[in-house]
Amino acid sequence: MTDAEIRALILELICDIAPEVDPASARDQDDLREIFDLDSMDFANLIVAIHDRTKIAIPEADYNKLFTLGGATAYVGEALARSAARAR
Repeated sequence: MTDAEIRALILELICDIAPEVDPASARDQDDLREIFDLDSMDFANLIVAIHDRTKIAIPEADYNKLFTLGGATAYVGEALARSAARAR
């Protein structure tokens, strides 16, 4: 997946969790919890949804790396690359 595809996936999953949000307003440096008014359960649901769609494990210790759109995109991209490298 490209960074653009990962970003689109994350925004799609956020819209599934909080359908009233405007994904076009998100910038890479914005805290997803603040800009989309995600509470802790919403954020946990986002982590689960990312895992379900990508099959990457996201340990709780890494949750803070997914607070921003840019951070989440980079984290998922790196995890997918590691997974693909192991599969070879």
